[in-house]
Amino acid sequence: MSKSSTKVTQDQINAAAWKACDTFRGAVDPTQYKDYILVMLFLKYISDTHKAHRAELIAKYGDDKVRLTRALERERFQLPNGSSFEELHKARGESDIGERINKALEAIEDKNRSKLEGVFRNIDFNSETLGRPAERNRRLKALLEDFAKEELDLSPGRVDVDVIGECYIYLISQFASDAGKKAGEFYTPAVMSRLLARLAGAKKGMTIFDPACGSGSLLLEAAKQADEKDFALFGQEVNGSTWALVRMNMFLHGQDSAVIKWCNTLTAPELVENGRLMKFDRIVANPPFSLDKWGFEEAENDRFNRFHRGVPPKSVADYAFVSHIVESLKPGSGKAAIIVPHGVLFRGAAEGRIRQKLLEENLIDAVIGLPAGMFSSTGIPVAILVIDRSREQGGANAKRKDVLFIDASRDYLENKKQVTLSDAQEKRITDVYVSREVIEKYSHAASFDEIKENDFNLNIPRYVDTFEAEAAVDIAKVQEEILALEKKQAELRVKMNQYLKELGL
Repeated sequence: MSKSSTKVTQDQINAAAWKACDTFRGAVDPTQYKDYILVMLFLKYISDTHKAHRAELIAKYGDDKVRLTRALERERFQLPNGSSFEELHKARGESDIGERINKALEAIEDKNRSKLEGVFRNIDFNSETLGRPAERNRRLKALLEDFAKEELDLSPGRVDVDVIGECYIYLISQFASDAGKKAGEFYTPAVMSRLLARLAGAKKGMTIFDPACGSGSLLLEAAKQADEKDFALFGQEVNGSTWALVRMNMFLHGQDSAVIKWCNTLTAPELVENGRLMKFDRIVANPPFSLDKWGFEEAENDRFNRFHRGVPPKSVADYAFVSHIVESLKPGSGKAAIIVPHGVLFRGAAEGRIRQKLLEENLIDAVIGLPAGMFSSTGIPVAILVIDRSREQGGANAKRKDVLFIDASRDYLENKKQVTLSDAQEKRITDVYVSREVIEKYSHAASFDEIKENDFNLNIPRYVDTFEAEAAVDIAKVQEEILALEKKQAELRVKMNQYLKELGL
């Protein structure tokens, strides 16, 4: 088997792509250079795929240019002349290489407008972000050379599309680790994505939505819970650069039909049908915590009537996202798993009133407390709120009236940069959620009356008592030990004085 046809492993492609970042490290912030690396990975993928397919078609049709042209026009992505990675690599030493890359991306976007419109609009390879002209050209030349190496030959015979997609997510996770507090804008840690996906439990034929989808990793993880490929993905993302990332991420995972809108979920959602919000079977979300200036002024007259339970505070958008999610679920069957700060569970005033109405409508299924430090973007502990509209009248779980509380805050593993969960800890949470088992100091099923007695406060320690009584202290025994230590100390002092005397000190 030739080297060019040897299958590449996930670890090999991850390492090679991550090493390509060396060109920018120390000179460009990770939150900025991530876009250049990810766009280059995408360009390399579609170029290598197009080149391999073209070679196969030439071998098949020979000199029949008509049939060859027709077959190429049916390719997943069209690649205009002069826009392939190979052609850009040949021109890597030119002084206008940045502008050439920009023009190539513009041509690709124009030729594939139904799929790629707007995807490259926020990336500029001729920007001073990459340095002054000479330094910028040097970096771009090095970047093109790195992606031309054999380890990053992304031809279909060498690399499965899933491997390329997972490489893309790997790079995003590494960028998130480097970006620290800024990472929350585009990435949900893998363990959190898996946990939310399992709690939401998407099934075959379902529609899955993320209203603040970031780079799309959470949405893709939720899709894995559905059978085979029979599901539909939808997302909304407010940040233009991040929206471009999620579009490419979907393509690299073979999810070409995913509908991802660039819009503000709270003020101008675009997933709308006949003037009403679209309804979904499952929703997973990691919305920004306690967002300020979220659109309070327009909420009172919201055209979708999302805030009929109350308008959240002007400076804290948590319940604005929760309200949007509840109204985007299919009545009588939809379910959502949402990451929230703990304040959502106990803050009063407008938020307390919204929480009370959600409980009175029997919509809150579970509250799950997680350890602090699971996000590189914040050290605060977070919780998962599970909303289940199958608990409504006529739904499959209409008879369920309790709320399951799980305190998993003490179960975690620590790595170098952040806290995570082991497979067993993650499984324990999902198993207890499904079984609704009551475990001392871990889980509790609270009745509506119990929650009402607590003024609709959902703070987990009110329901799961994790207090560990201190062992009883035997005062007499401790006193004996102190006297014995004092006696020994006196004996040592006598010996020390003797030694000092012998030394003439």
